[in-house]
Amino acid sequence: MKKYILLLVAALIVLPTLGFSDTFSVKVGYFFPSATSDLWKTEFDNMSFLKSDFQSTIFGVSYEHFINPYMSFVLAVDTYSKTRSGYYKDWVGYTDPDLGDFAFPSNQFNGDFSLIQTFSVSILPVELSVKITPTGRRGSFIPYFGGGVGMYLWNVRMLGDMVDFSDSSYVYSDPPNADVQIYPVAIVDTREQNRISFGYQAFVGVMVPVGQRMTVEGEFKYNYAKGKMENFQGFQDFDLRGFQLSVGLNYWF
Repeated sequence: MKKYILLLVAALIVLPTLGFSDTFSVKVGYFFPSATSDLWKTEFDNMSFLKSDFQSTIFGVSYEHFINPYMSFVLAVDTYSKTRSGYYKDWVGYTDPDLGDFAFPSNQFNGDFSLIQTFSVSILPVELSVKITPTGRRGSFIPYFGGGVGMYLWNVRMLGDMVDFSDSSYVYSDPPNADVQIYPVAIVDTREQNRISFGYQAFVGVMVPVGQRMTVEGEFKYNYAKGKMENFQGFQDFDLRGFQLSVGLNYWF
């Protein structure tokens, strides 16, 4: 992932010297992942962290080349990364000296230890868009909208305890408890690393000049992409969708 970031930054630095761009922008914003595919849902159903815990600050840069006063091409790079650790809400752990670790229901047992897991997601969108400024690029209030295609570099990692709910062959029946279904626990480190997916995005915003060559902007953007899972067997394509709110500073060449 670092290799791709360095290449992109180098390309963005070189482009203006070739005369391909009229605007350089930096942005900071907040990303709200849709997080609706089944791996996301499994984590939120079982772990103590919430969907809102994966909302995060993002940073971005872009170059813009004007075709005419009303239309331009934009090459943009944003960054999103979030890691959360939590414990299984409804299960606690016990260790059997011969068989290993097992998950017991927390409403009936106190447990010897909590079952801890860390979930990490990072997304690096590289997007090429057409941007429309219907009132032109000059004025005291410059609305715009646009959209285009994107290449999304992404990673997902699950690290820690995982309860194997597919194995229902273990039942705990020591008095005073009735038969209690328990599940084996494994230590996992499963990753989807340096994956690439393609999607699209749309945005709308407004720019306000603060000088002859600078504007500030506010923007809403929606991204759509899904990632093919290879190491998380049996799961749907990973949901990379989401929307972001951002503010930025633009320098006009």
